[in-house]
Amino acid sequence: MSSALFTPFNLRGLEMPNRIVVAPMCQYSAKDGTVGDWHIMHLGQFAVGGNGLLFVEATGTEPEGRITPGCVGLWSDENEAALQRVLDFCNAYGNTPVGIQLAHAGRKASADLPWNGGTALKPDNGAWQTVGPSAEPYADGWHTPEAMTDETLDRVKTSFVAAAKRSVRMGFKVIEIHMAHGYLLHQFLSPISNRRNDAYGGTPEGRMRYPLEIFEAVRAVLPDDLPLGARISATDWVEGGWDIEGSVAFAHELKKLGCDFIDVSSGGNSPKQQIPVGPGYQTPFAERIKRDADIATMAVGKITDAIQAEHIIRSGQADMVALARGMLYDPRWAWHAAETLRGKAAFPPQYQRCHPALAGEPVPGNPPPPEKAKEAAGVS
Repeated sequence: MSSALFTPFNLRGLEMPNRIVVAPMCQYSAKDGTVGDWHIMHLGQFAVGGNGLLFVEATGTEPEGRITPGCVGLWSDENEAALQRVLDFCNAYGNTPVGIQLAHAGRKASADLPWNGGTALKPDNGAWQTVGPSAEPYADGWHTPEAMTDETLDRVKTSFVAAAKRSVRMGFKVIEIHMAHGYLLHQFLSPISNRRNDAYGGTPEGRMRYPLEIFEAVRAVLPDDLPLGARISATDWVEGGWDIEGSVAFAHELKKLGCDFIDVSSGGNSPKQQIPVGPGYQTPFAERIKRDADIATMAVGKITDAIQAEHIIRSGQADMVALARGMLYDPRWAWHAAETLRGKAAFPPQYQRCHPALAGEPVPGNPPPPEKAKEAAGVS
């Protein structure tokens, strides 16, 4: 029986060669939003790894939208030129389509680098004013954001549209809008962080309004064949917060606007969250949204084993699986999964001779014995 994980999957005009996705992974290694050589190395290793899709990390649509001073951005020509260099490298040498995640951190912006503690920046350490749906800080000791006015709402929406246009011009194959992990658009969805009493707050429909407006505005400037999806937190893991029922309703509304997939994560909006972390702990949310909203989903979270990933796809729990830490630990995860599941994953020609099935392939200057040469050539 052939592997379900290694079957193609279509998102509008894109055919993914398999269902394995390299999730967006912040590297905190940009300067003023501009990437450098680290990102060539980081993304390049996954581009040649035989994956179905590779995402660039959360990319701020304006300087104030970065999580940290080291986060990637796409608001300037300098940002675009540097990221184009990385994308061109991945396309020239890789075998994996590349997408981008557009993001705004909202009240969780202006944080220090994780290896410096990851807490809110101090004024003498480069802090900037944050924004959010309401003047509610993320936690004690965090910046109090400015509640967004009509002017701020328009500015941020315009920044998403501008970054989307740049992404199209650059040649990204997929765009994902970050609406999870306690960042700005998740902040609007959740009653924990959204205390507004205008059209963008109060009822679930009001809290969904701004994220849906952002999505609709981005979809409007994309070519018809370019896939657009959203990453959401299915639940806050806090009583009285955003939950799976709200996520299903939100997925229905996104689908009406032309959403192609939901990348289903969870948490991130409150330090009070109680998350039962374990293998595949978020996959049931992906299954629920796929079933109840009738939309393609991507499962993510503690998916580390090839058999586990195969089961998620084969049993219909999700259409794609995304790995982050597992990929950092093993950038050749897709190759190894293909061996386990008897699937096929692409190798760059420079590395083909390491494939177990090609062990007898000739090496210039060091040809194999005649028997091995015949075997490699398929001659009896």
